[in-house]
Parts: sequence; C-alpha cells; structure tokens
Amino acid sequence: MTGNEPFYIDEAFKSNWIAPVGPNIDAFEKEIADYVGAKGAVAVSSGTAAIHLALSILNVQKGDRVFCSSLTFVATANPILYQGAEPVFIDSEPDTWNMSPKALEAALVQAVKDNKLPKAVIVVHLYGQSAKMVEISALCDEYGVPLIEDAAESLGSTYKSKHTGTIGDLGLYSFNGNKIITTSGGGMLVSDDMEALRRAKFLATQARDQAVHYQHSTLGFNYRMSNLLAGVGRAQLQAIEHRVAARRRLFKRYEQMLSWLPGIRFMPEYNGTKSNRWLTTFTINPNISTVTNKDIIENLSLRSIEARPVWKPLHLQPLFKGCQYFTHEPFNSVSEKLFVTGVCLPSGSSLSDLEQNRVIDLIQETFEKATNKEGIV
Repeated sequence: MTGNEPFYIDEAFKSNWIAPVGPNIDAFEKEIADYVGAKGAVAVSSGTAAIHLALSILNVQKGDRVFCSSLTFVATANPILYQGAEPVFIDSEPDTWNMSPKALEAALVQAVKDNKLPKAVIVVHLYGQSAKMVEISALCDEYGVPLIEDAAESLGSTYKSKHTGTIGDLGLYSFNGNKIITTSGGGMLVSDDMEALRRAKFLATQARDQAVHYQHSTLGFNYRMSNLLAGVGRAQLQAIEHRVAARRRLFKRYEQMLSWLPGIRFMPEYNGTKSNRWLTTFTINPNISTVTNKDIIENLSLRSIEARPVWKPLHLQPLFKGCQYFTHEPFNSVSEKLFVTGVCLPSGSSLSDLEQNRVIDLIQETFEKATNKEGIV
C-alpha cells in the first residue's frame, strides 16, 4: 500500500458513496484513461470481467471462434467459454514469449479455408512484456478481426511509446492483489471507441433499460467496481511509475547476478518496448545445464520462498482438451518449451535487497550442488 489509500476510502465513507457508483469510480476511470492515453475506461470487478465484456460487445456467441494466446493464465480464455464460443490457441515466439505472428497467420489462413474467421483475437502481454503488436495488428486488420489486448500484467509497459492495452480495439488491465497496482480485486476496460465503452458500462450494470421501473431487455452482468475499491486504485495509480522502476531494478539485479550461470537466459525485452517487469522470469537450457526449473523451485521452497514455473499453456490444460492449437513453426512449440524450462522469481515491488540476495544465493547454491554432484553442470 502507498499510505494514501485511507484518504480516498474515508472520502467515500464521509460522502456515503459506497455502492458501485460514485466520485472515486469516475475519477479512477479518467485517471487510468489519461495515464495510458485512451479516450475512455470502465472500472469493473476483475480483469476477467473486462475480457467477458469485451467479447460480449463484439457479439461473440455460441459456435463462434476466438483466437487466444496459449501461454497465459486461464482467466484469459475462460470468458470465451462463458459465451459458448470455441477457443483456438496460438503459440508464442522466442523474442517476446508472446503470441507468434507466424502462428497467428497460419491460423487465419486456415480459418479462411474453413470459412470461419474468428470473432476476435485475444493477445496477452505476458509478465509485462508487450507482444509484437505491429505484426499482430496488421494481420487482424488484413482479415478484419477485432483485437483485444489482455494487458492484465502489463500496466505501465509500452510498445513504440504507446501503452499496452491501447493499441488494439479494446484493452484491459487487472488490479488483482498480485498485480503492479491493486484494488484488492478489480479491472479496467479501455478503448478509444466510446460507444463500445458505453455498451460495456450498460452490460456491467445488469443491462438495465432506461425506465423508471426496473426493465431488462438484454442479458447483463454485475461487474462494476465499488466506489471504495476505486479509491484504493486512485492512490495506487499515483505510485505506478515508482512500482515500474522498482520491478525493473529487481530484474536488473537478478540478471546481473545470475546470467553467468550456465544455461540461464532471462526473458528478453523486445526492441522498441519497455516492460514493467511485473515478474522476473528466466529459462534454463537443458542442453547446457543439468539443473532444471524444478530443482530451483524446490530448493527455494525448502527455505519458504515461493517460485513457480511459467504458465502451463492453455492447449495443454484438461479444460481445453481437443481445442485447436497452432505452433510457431512446424514441430516447434515455443510455449511448451518455455513451460518446461521457465522459472518465475519473487518480484514484489517492496522486495528488499536482503530478501532478493537470499533468492540469488539459493539459486547459485542449486547450481553449486549440481556441480559437486555431477562434476560438471
């Protein structure tokens, strides 16, 4: 917390604006839109809700297809199922770990042959790193498919000086407790299409028709953010640049202290982008090192330090068994390789040098143990 949150929360109590309407919501929406350079924003209960609203606005229905990054959290794709649509998963590429333009193009070419273009493409900016938006946007424009940016993890990141989330037709951010700024739970839908945002706000408030009585002609949702949580978000947003700087500093220290270890390669920062480095992640090349991601995660866990593999690709999840999947190149599934070799390290903005040094020391210790055991790494 920044320390300024109680001011906005107390203001909400004093003014008696507690429900999902009030001055904090209006201000938070404007402040986010101004920060990222979007024309408007709608504050909602979660990033997942924002994706669901985006698909609803685009009239995604039962039987439709939606193309989606495979290397992401399940929340990116669940709303596709909410709408009764079919997810088609797109592989990553090595430069950003995000959606592969090659795989996307192959999927679009096949969709034309099938006479079933997707209703939308959802691209994820993984761990704060922007995808290759020039190539992806060009493909979506060429085939006339709307583009949704899942920027849940990348608030504060930029691509060619534009904020992630503002390049496609619709973008979204998450303010879950683990994100770079938090409202404890919440999200934001942003766009330059003000009519789309008006529709999103209508759907997010139970799709209540204009009438004195309660009348509903459209299926709606209870997705609006509360005025209290919006107050928390306003205080948090004031610290966003500090948070980005802190995460980037953590990344740099990890990179400086660990890159010399055999086989380690940190998540790259693509030319023309600036990542908020929401999570520091790296891979271990099994052709160079006998140490695995599991070895590191287990050794840290023994000292009560949490680390994880990168996301398990959605096309490998039981929930999505049987869904189509397009690889970056024939016989080269980049997302699967990242999953079996990747590690996500502790990366909180408030992580101290002492705490980070413990993590670094234990990773180095893992490699030393492997050296002593095998004689080589």
